[in-house]
Amino acid sequence: MEPLTHDHFFNGNIILNQPRSGYRFSIDAVILAHLADPPSEGTVLDLGTGCGVVPIMLAYRNPGLRAIGVEIQPSLAMVARENVAANGLSERVRILEKDMGRLALADIGGPVDLVVSNPPYRKLNSGRINAHSQKAIARHEIKVDLKTVLATARSMLDLAGRFCVIYPAVRTVDLLAAMRAGGLEPKRLTMIHSTPASPARLVAVTGIRGGGPELEVAPPLYLYHEDGTYTRAARAMFSEVREP
Repeated sequence: MEPLTHDHFFNGNIILNQPRSGYRFSIDAVILAHLADPPSEGTVLDLGTGCGVVPIMLAYRNPGLRAIGVEIQPSLAMVARENVAANGLSERVRILEKDMGRLALADIGGPVDLVVSNPPYRKLNSGRINAHSQKAIARHEIKVDLKTVLATARSMLDLAGRFCVIYPAVRTVDLLAAMRAGGLEPKRLTMIHSTPASPARLVAVTGIRGGGPELEVAPPLYLYHEDGTYTRAARAMFSEVREP
């Protein structure tokens, strides 16, 4: 197994190990955990969990929440399980090593309240595919595409359950169209910018299974001031208590 790095969050109360040279989570995952707005109690499912960062953050911030992370890559699933154990969350967070396209309700104990995902966003025939297989699978639609992510999310959600996804802003139209076609009606959209002067880099969208039309466009999320320091909203993402 390749060497791991050890990163700390929430004033050192959360430790996350991840491959030194393989796929490493980015701020995208932290933003997703911040914007997901899970129920205070219930179950959240993370599709493509990587090292487990999103379910661990959500479970740590919400003591009444149960979380399940699904990861197709054995090496990352193993790291995720070790991270869950290292943070004392084994009773509330479970990691499944499985192809999400083959996921069944029996695997997760029944419908969930919220599904989150930071899915591969590059089409298979676009851009250079990374030589490192972990990174390639996480970034390109090699093992799973957006349609599969959405179909799995819908089938795992309870009636009127929510789905929250983060995706490149340049593919916003593709995402919204696919969500509506897949029965996950977009209800809230947040554009994410590096600075107030820069174009949106990411988009976060929350949809509801079987929801009706009407989309709320939330205020944009800015990560940095022009001098490179974190904004108040960005600092909140790394805090133990999620600010609204």
